[in-house]
Amino acid sequence: MRGHQEVPTGGPAPADDAMTSRIGQVVMLLHAGDREEARHRFTALWAELGEQGDPLHRCTVAHYLADTQDDPEDELAWDLRALRAAEAVDAERAGGGGQAGQVRGFYPSLHLNLAASYARVGEERLARSHLGLARKACGALAEDAYGDGVRAAVGRLELRLTGSGQLP
Repeated sequence: MRGHQEVPTGGPAPADDAMTSRIGQVVMLLHAGDREEARHRFTALWAELGEQGDPLHRCTVAHYLADTQDDPEDELAWDLRALRAAEAVDAERAGGGGQAGQVRGFYPSLHLNLAASYARVGEERLARSHLGLARKACGALAEDAYGDGVRAAVGRLELRLTGSGQLP
């Protein structure tokens, strides 16, 4: 997990399949603190999936692969890949069910991570824009520990970026 990660662990679970299990194993490795090995394994999974792989898997791998990056620009690039993959899930599975419904719960975290990444690279306008999108997307979160954690992280980043806790 990023040392500066804004979002708690957890979140919507992708459909249960072999790739999801493999991704989950690497997520556990990451959460156990082995960022380098997790980065290596996530990179291998990304290469295996390719640009045409299942977009929900690509979203999940890119989302967590961003957490393994040392360079803020690399982290931002992976956060952007995760968002593009989530948008591909929505485009392929419009109608609200299945994976499109699952990915909706990722958007608050995806936009929050993008806001934090943009802030780290000095892009304040883009950081605030994605923070506003994260705040709006929080309506898709359940009233549970994960949802509470994401909403709290949005509030903390708002305080850090604006000093007021609310976006202008």
